[in-house]
Amino acid sequence: MIILEIANLPGNAAKYSVAQTPRHAATQLTGKKIGFLGSSITIGAGSLNESFVDFLTAEVGIIPAESAISGTTLAGPASDSYIERLHSDFKNVTSLDAFVCQLSTNDDRQGKAVGQITDAFDSGSFDTTTTTGALEEICAEVTARYHCPILCYTCLRDPQETDYAALIQQLYRLQAKWHFQILDLWADEQVKQATAAQPMAMMDDAHPTRFGYREIWTPRFEAALTALMS
Repeated sequence: MIILEIANLPGNAAKYSVAQTPRHAATQLTGKKIGFLGSSITIGAGSLNESFVDFLTAEVGIIPAESAISGTTLAGPASDSYIERLHSDFKNVTSLDAFVCQLSTNDDRQGKAVGQITDAFDSGSFDTTTTTGALEEICAEVTARYHCPILCYTCLRDPQETDYAALIQQLYRLQAKWHFQILDLWADEQVKQATAAQPMAMMDDAHPTRFGYREIWTPRFEAALTALMS
């Protein structure tokens, strides 16, 4: 979908933009530096590049360190993969209060191997050409460098278009090892109901509009991050 068509979607009207979003009272998240690593849903490809990251910044005053490129995968070896961007885009980020990683919907569609969970915990011990290995390396590096809590989030996707559910199951297996938190939007019935009730909340089956981010997604990220950092 071209930019003009995206801009003309009802859910992307100016009244739903970050610029028109009022600042909330200070919360536990105000002034916290949070890292975000992801792809199109983290950057806001269906919402004129205004995602939950931008709404959290506007509403509660987080300080984001963001690396998000549409169409990219967790697994390498491409230079724009999640794992490679963790190395390059965060190399000058010296501290974080929390880290958020999108469970990409692109790995399965681009034929990346799921991979195996290992017994290792040290950075450099994982096969980062696989999705599982990349996730393990992200957990290891973030833990070693920032000593901060990690939140992984899942996305909406048409189940007929992807085997994303199998990757989510692997994410829960990894949670048992690495003890990160999961914001499972894929399985959130309230998100599904709200999305069904407000068709303008989504550009397509995966990408929210400004309205979708502001009204449905951002409150859930705020609650999840507040709980993560409590």
